[in-house]
Amino acid sequence: MASLNAIAKKLVTRGQGILAADESEGTIAKRFALIGLPVTLESRRDYREMLFRSTEAMGKYISGVILTEETLEQNAADGTPFRDILAKADVIPGIKVDRGAFPMPGARDEKITEGLDGLRQRLRHYAELGAGFAKWRGVIAITSYAPSRNGIRANAHVLARYAIHCQEAGIVPVVEPEVLADGEPGDHSIERCAEVTAETLEAVFKELRLAGVDLSGMLLKPNMVTTGMRSREKASAEEIARRTVDTLREYVPAAVPGIAFLSGGQSDEEATANLSAMNQIPGLPWALTFSYGRALQTSALVTWNGESENVPAAQRAFTHRARMNALAARGEWRPDLDLAA
Repeated sequence: MASLNAIAKKLVTRGQGILAADESEGTIAKRFALIGLPVTLESRRDYREMLFRSTEAMGKYISGVILTEETLEQNAADGTPFRDILAKADVIPGIKVDRGAFPMPGARDEKITEGLDGLRQRLRHYAELGAGFAKWRGVIAITSYAPSRNGIRANAHVLARYAIHCQEAGIVPVVEPEVLADGEPGDHSIERCAEVTAETLEAVFKELRLAGVDLSGMLLKPNMVTTGMRSREKASAEEIARRTVDTLREYVPAAVPGIAFLSGGQSDEEATANLSAMNQIPGLPWALTFSYGRALQTSALVTWNGESENVPAAQRAFTHRARMNALAARGEWRPDLDLAA
């Protein structure tokens, strides 16, 4: 467990965060549709290679990368394993291990994440390939009738079973209970988000303790407490930071080394501003950093546009976004830094 704690702490090193590059084929197809690029084995490889070979970003601002099974075993165009490229930058490879969220039997518009079958064997294989951490996402939707207590409890239970399997295999579990900001209808208030997030975190940590998970050898990847994406009300970064930290302080034990937020449909700048505002609050018992996918990659993807000649410019865009979030993880980001770029 000491080694798990060391890995968890390295992942939340001050001024660094996690790149989520674990998009499913369906998700990356939506991303590529923005630039009219077909999804092929080669296009996925070339895009991720561009990110992983961004020397400044990976060496200075990224501590770990969440990969898919495909990418964990994939080579760059010149035959270099992606794992070797990450190792050269001192970046820890991670692996998404859930199989996706599916409609939950007996529930209305709620989902349960699947993938526990065969997980023990898969984790053993991923550990042999050098994966230092894993990720499992549970989704909690807010509607007029959801989430139900059973929906929250069921997802919390699955997250705990996943986490103890990871620790058994010597892999740090990143536990991701996401209260959706961009679900349907997505017009909920920040108070409603805080209420559901609190209930979710309470259930998750109850299940983690019952399963025997060592909290010092895991990380939490939660949503921020925000209004719904289609709410008429918009909260300031300061209010989001205060409500998020207040909720975390009540339900997340100080034994957890760090919290790496998902961006949850926020714009690049919003995700950065909110994280920075949180890190300006004194007396935090855990490291607060980022585990962003779209909020780190969008500007790079659009700049790249699937063209090899655009790679240097796209890497500069990615490095800028990584640097902005690294500053946010220190509470040092300012809007003028983004405006200047």
